[in-house]
Amino acid sequence: MEAEMTEFTINPRRGLVVWVYSLKQLKNLKRYGLVHYVSRKMKYVYMYLDEAGYEENVAKIERLHFVRSVEPSYRPDVEMNFADKIGTRAAYQMDEDGFEVEELSAHIRLAEDV
Repeated sequence: MEAEMTEFTINPRRGLVVWVYSLKQLKNLKRYGLVHYVSRKMKYVYMYLDEAGYEENVAKIERLHFVRSVEPSYRPDVEMNFADKIGTRAAYQMDEDGFEVEELSAHIRLAEDV
């Protein structure tokens, strides 16, 4: 018996905060995606939806009678590569007031140098 080798693929997902009136219908939300966290005190559900069909599923969730509001996660839209910007002038932006942040050079001393 040889086991078939299947390739593991990662589906891109996006977070979604669903504010609800009641948590009794929590099972209805599970059909749209993975429910990650449920706040019983503040009555919201944090869930992950697949990127494929994301807009359609959000529209369906908004139409449910127990949903108060829906807030999408903007994390996939934010550039998370900060390596090019750390310690450079590109990391600081100039305001219209002309406020500028001055870069300071830091000298790191190791314990054996002290």
